[in-house]
Amino acid sequence: MTHVNPYYVNLKDSFLFYETKARAEAFEAAHPERRVLRLGIGDVTLPLAPVVIEALHKAVEEQARKETFQGYMPELGKDFMKRAAAANYARRGVQLEPEEIFVCYGIGDDLGAIGGLFARENRVAVVEPAYPAYVDTNLMAGREIIPIPGTEENGFLPLPFPGLEAELVYLCSPNNPTGAAYSKAQLQQWVDWANAHEAVLIFDAAYEGFITDPEVPHSIYELPGAKECAIELFSLSKSAGFTGTRLGYTVVPKALIREGKSLQAMWVRNRSTCTNGVSYILQRAGEAALTDEGLRQSRASLGVYRKNADLLTAALERCGIRYFGGQNAPYIWLRCPGGMDSWSFFDWLMEQAGVVGSPGVGFGACGEGWFRFSCFSTPEVTAEAAARLEAILPRLQGQTDP
Repeated sequence: MTHVNPYYVNLKDSFLFYETKARAEAFEAAHPERRVLRLGIGDVTLPLAPVVIEALHKAVEEQARKETFQGYMPELGKDFMKRAAAANYARRGVQLEPEEIFVCYGIGDDLGAIGGLFARENRVAVVEPAYPAYVDTNLMAGREIIPIPGTEENGFLPLPFPGLEAELVYLCSPNNPTGAAYSKAQLQQWVDWANAHEAVLIFDAAYEGFITDPEVPHSIYELPGAKECAIELFSLSKSAGFTGTRLGYTVVPKALIREGKSLQAMWVRNRSTCTNGVSYILQRAGEAALTDEGLRQSRASLGVYRKNADLLTAALERCGIRYFGGQNAPYIWLRCPGGMDSWSFFDWLMEQAGVVGSPGVGFGACGEGWFRFSCFSTPEVTAEAAARLEAILPRLQGQTDP
């Protein structure tokens, strides 16, 4: 008789974004006359940079000719893509060897696979509110989860504390969903703690392209000692608009050793077994995105999303709504007005204003009473959503936080 994974009983019935999508679609079906504005899922709306499109076309043409055709890709990534990623780190003063960079189809895939490096008995601390997959992938593996609450009092940037006992710690900075970002000094505390406790940090750098504050590191490897304790996940989805193109990479430094074993060598073995490599066409696109010109062109799109954030935060300020984020990150994290719980506010906002966001409790228990807006929509939709918010939120103004 086949035995199923017993740890699935620890998962919620549905994934957060599956549930919000289902509720929004049901509302639209029941109200076809209403135009629903979606500020929930963080999907980009602007096209790829011209230099990336050019690289895609060129790579497709190469696949049409025998002399330039490419078959299976190296499981760990083509050298040209790994060198482009290493050069991008070098712009920040971080020196990495191409062998430490592993090309993947995006952070989501490697989030689910990176746990294969670690034993089930490792305790996993997750700085929450957090992207749900950090928790779910480890629950599926049967690991104990230790939530580290981010709160308004600590600016949603909790730090190591006496008595914290965990072997793995998940960090995301700038954070999804709160938009809060660790300073170099704050993140150094996590690095020092991890090295002192021989723990491993799993650092999600998906939103580094939105950072404007010079005190906020773009990579954990900007900090002394990080190569000895941290794995970094990087995605082009948000920084270069690759949500539908799918490309990223994971960095496992050679200096990261636990129990006498090189995690970099273990990840080589894992990827060689479990993947067949990323498409040549997509890797050429990624290489182009990481050139000086590609980064310059992508920054123009990021500027549009930053202006979206300005529109939304200005509306919230006029309504007297307490919020975090909107700077250094494409997300705005607001307190639900009127003392509502986050799912009640989701339903109320959709019914009253036709605006969809993400309930904070879906990112962890400490997210209850909070709500996330994404700034990735079009300027037109964002402007209309901001106007609708200003029209509807003052109804609850007497019950909102100052």
